[in-house]
Amino acid sequence: MTEIHLVPCLKDNYAYILHEPRSRAVAVVDPSEAAPVIEALRARGLALTHILNTHHHFDHTGGNLELKERTGARIIGPRADADRIPGIDIQVGQGDLIAIGTAIARVYDIPAHTRGHIAFWFEEAKAVFTGDTMFAMGCGRLFEGTPDQMWQSLSTLARLPADTRVYCGHEYTQSNGSFALSLEPGNADLVARMKEVDDLRQRGLPTIPSTIGLELKTNPFLRPDSEELRRTLRMERAAMVEVFAETRRRKDVF
Repeated sequence: MTEIHLVPCLKDNYAYILHEPRSRAVAVVDPSEAAPVIEALRARGLALTHILNTHHHFDHTGGNLELKERTGARIIGPRADADRIPGIDIQVGQGDLIAIGTAIARVYDIPAHTRGHIAFWFEEAKAVFTGDTMFAMGCGRLFEGTPDQMWQSLSTLARLPADTRVYCGHEYTQSNGSFALSLEPGNADLVARMKEVDDLRQRGLPTIPSTIGLELKTNPFLRPDSEELRRTLRMERAAMVEVFAETRRRKDVF
């Protein structure tokens, strides 16, 4: 089974090391800086072979070139944004399969945060790397896309198996949960989850990974059909994407 190790970077970013032990292939997802990744590799005796980028933002690609120079790792990133991915070697998009040793990932196009954002779903490992599209109890800002695009992107991720672990780009869970509670204070699953999140953060521990099943119960951006959320927004009869758009607008100023 593929091993996944969380690597804190910068202020609140996460990179992730994937180790496929049968072939000894090793990938890092979204290395914002090289030093923490190199230290994590050394601590585990691993040699980097691949770098996976979900999108072009510097806090997800800032370590690309140094890591490539020091290890010879090949960089895999979104075809739709190849001109903004430092050092890219392999361009991928919707439906493509990539191999990290014997671990196979399917690529999904999930634009809106950026025009070329992608996700990597490792079915056997029950893991999806969502970058800044889906967070634990949140979603990314719409820097280069529309509410409809983001709703479609999130809906794509939401259709993955419920036990799929969600590895996102940032430790935003506590603030995202506070916003979610402002919309659905009567959501018992959300209340219970926030108790766990607050306890983890008080102890300095990460709240990641989540799961698709947990997000469907507690992430307001996946819940525009929630009666309580619609009542809070006074949008009882609105279309799903309209409710999503208003939820995103409110989060922007929360």
